[in-house]
Amino acid sequence: MEQTFSLWMVLGFLFAAYSVVANDSVQTLGTWMASNQNKFKWYYLWAAATVVLWFTMWWGWSTNGGDISYGRLNKIPFQEIQWYHATAPLILLLLTRIGIPVSTSFLVLSAFASTFVLEKMLVKSIIGYALAAVVAYAAWQIIERIIDEKKNQISERNKTRWRIAQWCSTAFLWYTWLSHDMANIAVFLPRAVPMEWMVAISVVFAAFLGYTFWEKGGKIQKIVVEKTGTRFVRSATMIDLVYAFILLFFKQYNDIPMSTTWVFVGLLCGRELAISTLMKDYKFKYVFPIVAKDFAKMMLGLLVSVGIVLTIHYIIVPNGW
Repeated sequence: MEQTFSLWMVLGFLFAAYSVVANDSVQTLGTWMASNQNKFKWYYLWAAATVVLWFTMWWGWSTNGGDISYGRLNKIPFQEIQWYHATAPLILLLLTRIGIPVSTSFLVLSAFASTFVLEKMLVKSIIGYALAAVVAYAAWQIIERIIDEKKNQISERNKTRWRIAQWCSTAFLWYTWLSHDMANIAVFLPRAVPMEWMVAISVVFAAFLGYTFWEKGGKIQKIVVEKTGTRFVRSATMIDLVYAFILLFFKQYNDIPMSTTWVFVGLLCGRELAISTLMKDYKFKYVFPIVAKDFAKMMLGLLVSVGIVLTIHYIIVPNGW
């Protein structure tokens, strides 16, 4: 069946694509940016990230019958895009510009999902936050006893090895993360995307990603760099690997979408708590304001998402669900 564009489909896709890249991609690329921006020009980092982005998109498209969401939208059938669908990523875009780490999955998909699917997304995301915090706390109880992440004490001989390891771990994480969050953009598109659309989508993604690298991650990047040692290659590599394996676990667990933002914030929370219990000069009283602020912003995003879905389901189209 021939697919056609509509105004709201185009606007919704553009808003979602920019918001996902500018808001959520910093979760996966933020530590990599922070630890490499003084070593490499931004356009080299952009080119490397774009290669993995295009590989992930086209691999998913070719192996899933034109579906770039990797099956994350199996429970959310394609709908004719209306103005209220496009409003959700627009709100996300505005929140992104003021530096709030909102869950893209909740904000965007809540406009399409039934309350039943939204409930399953919430449960999976809560489990993701808790599991990431516990795994990170346990992992850094071991890691911090071996190395001091407040210092970047790496021998000259090992610096190149750690940098190569970081680039590999970031590529793995970037691919794993995209296979989750591509659904937040693909929801505006037909489930089987034509090839000519894929070419245009690839160009748009690369352009938005380039802008994100050019502005060094924007305000969301502050959430990453204010955490202990995230500018250090060694610390960034370990964060990326733990995060990637947690996302891979949930990718295989089921096809319900989830908030990768919640997983990321949970991981950073568990890591900071572990470090604070082992460092003599870094106490819980310093950690709590950071953790509480991130959690409050996360809850704000959830409240906005719930407000969107309730407004659509019970006010705008009360009989359409």
